Amino acid sequence: MRHVPAERVRRQILGVLHAWGMAEDLAATTAEAMVETDLMGIDSHGLSMLMMYESFREAGQLDLSARPRVVLDMPATALVDGGANLGHPVADFCIRLAVEKAQAAGIAAVGARNSHHFGAAGHYARVASSAGMIGMITSSARTVLMVPTRGTLPLLGANPIAFAAPALRNRPFVLDISTTTVAANKVKVYDLNGKPIPEGWVVDEAGRPVTDSAEAMRIIFKEPGGGVTPLGGAEVTGGHKGYGLGVMVQVLSATLTGAAFGPIRNPTRVPGDPDDVGHFFLAINPRAFRPEGGFEAEMDAMIDTLRATPPADPARPVLVGGDPEAMERERRLAEGIPVPPALEAHIRAICGRSGAKYELSDD
Repeated sequence: MRHVPAERVRRQILGVLHAWGMAEDLAATTAEAMVETDLMGIDSHGLSMLMMYESFREAGQLDLSARPRVVLDMPATALVDGGANLGHPVADFCIRLAVEKAQAAGIAAVGARNSHHFGAAGHYARVASSAGMIGMITSSARTVLMVPTRGTLPLLGANPIAFAAPALRNRPFVLDISTTTVAANKVKVYDLNGKPIPEGWVVDEAGRPVTDSAEAMRIIFKEPGGGVTPLGGAEVTGGHKGYGLGVMVQVLSATLTGAAFGPIRNPTRVPGDPDDVGHFFLAINPRAFRPEGGFEAEMDAMIDTLRATPPADPARPVLVGGDPEAMERERRLAEGIPVPPALEAHIRAICGRSGAKYELSDD
């Protein structure tokens, strides 16, 4: 396993995006989101996404020259058209617009349509918390992969939710989850590493659990039946709650913004049609509800109390949302981002096809 310095990974992503024709500022925003995601240990949404983005580009589903454009604008809300570009610059534009509006109005919501995969939702929630705001982000997805509770066919995407709240002394609380038991791109990471997936992540069309990661990838992306389970798994263990949250995310991200709902749109799609992914961004200014510093001080007290909980295993202390990613980021800044041989081979091939320089090693 090669461990690659973050700056080298950034150069690699930038090189490929530039070779594909993406403008320098849009590529820089995209690379920043992807590298930060890898640094935090979310290997499913960083460098490895170049494989999928290449396939989208070749299928004519991306316009890497497009810039986000406000199409409806009100004091505390806005609707943005992403122009079928990758979702990273679209999402960055939207959350910063929501923060700007919330600074004036106290609370603001920005929706996006005609966008695409934007990486890890938590990255944009952290943008809000860095500006002193509470942020909540949801997104629909291009791929239908969640099998609804009691169903056999996938009808929803991973449909993530991210939430961040700032503190004073502590790092912000950050929740970043898919409404499926696992994101499909995490199954991809297991496949790239040749590892079986845990039972309960993926089921076949008969509802039987699948643990072979290559077979799981085939079911998710190539078979009409079966897919990823809702958060919670089976109905008896709360899977209906994950299913319901997935629908909620679809409503906020796509139904509200006018973006696509895959099961209705996909049967009429023709090659080259954009995926029309939708996002939703909410920013809340704590100073609209509390005196300055009051909210953040109580966040500190709550985080301290949670971390002080006596652990069941002394070797595994109680954490709060955002702690694992922050600790992994420190480690990877020092040791580098792990790049398995299978991913390295894919990136070399992408560089060969695009004409980008291979940057992950001096070989």
